[in-house]
Amino acid sequence: MFKDYKRASATDTLIGLGTHIEGKLNCEANLRIEGEHSGDIECAGDVIIGENGMARSTITARDITIAGKVYGEVTAKGRLTITATGQLTGSISAQAIIVQDGGMLNGTCHMEMANEIRTRPLSETGSGSSSTSNTKDQTREKEKARQAV
Repeated sequence: MFKDYKRASATDTLIGLGTHIEGKLNCEANLRIEGEHSGDIECAGDVIIGENGMARSTITARDITIAGKVYGEVTAKGRLTITATGQLTGSISAQAIIVQDGGMLNGTCHMEMANEIRTRPLSETGSGSSSTSNTKDQTREKEKARQAV
């Protein structure tokens, strides 16, 4: 019964507490930073900056969660979350941004639309097409007929 439950995102790469890294970091999997990193980060998966973590970086990833400190430019292809202990100083580009109570954001923010273009069917847009107006006329006529009886 519980075997079908899978964890949403596991950490595949961990930079542990007490570790200091400098340079460009490319990873295909998810990344969690509890230590310190200086340099660019390009990640195909998710990036989590833990409560003890600090990054002086340009970060590009799918979803980004900041619970520690980040100084630099952050680009999330999906969602950026700044937790209650998180601090971000720099610029953001993301589709969705969540800043929890207590989280700090100092910098600029640019929101991007999702790749999917969400449109409503023509009948819901109220565009005044002839088929829509004919339907409204038919509905009015039916209503008058009901009242006449």
